[in-house]
Amino acid sequence: MLARVAWGYVDSASDHDDLMQEILLALWRALPRFRGESSERTFALRVAHNRGITFAVRRRRFERLPDDGQLTDPAPLAEERVIDEQRRERLFHGIRQLPEAQRQAVMLRLEGLSQREIAAVQGTSETNVGVRLTRARHALRTLLGEETA
Repeated sequence: MLARVAWGYVDSASDHDDLMQEILLALWRALPRFRGESSERTFALRVAHNRGITFAVRRRRFERLPDDGQLTDPAPLAEERVIDEQRRERLFHGIRQLPEAQRQAVMLRLEGLSQREIAAVQGTSETNVGVRLTRARHALRTLLGEETA
């Protein structure tokens, strides 16, 4: 669950590992402040998203040149698996292009949270979460449609 949240904020395996380490450390430090007002899952996701936002902002300040190549598994993969991975990467790339509140709502929805739970994590109303998810879907359709055209 937390690993998927981290992928919503980064696009490289090394950044993902760094962010996961930061998330787990932040969660460990935040545990004494858990008051039980929400579920443990909601609490952990809130901490993970907060750490993801901080990580992404910090990375933007020190943007690096893009990698020329991608690390790939040296073992040959089945064509279906490669296509699925490409689709998943395109989707996460699209999600990373969304405004912060929409990206967070989408990532939480992908984790299986209800609109009520997402509202609790984001500190907003269920109606607002619905609007964010709808806008995010439209934006993703546009972003992903443009890539294939």
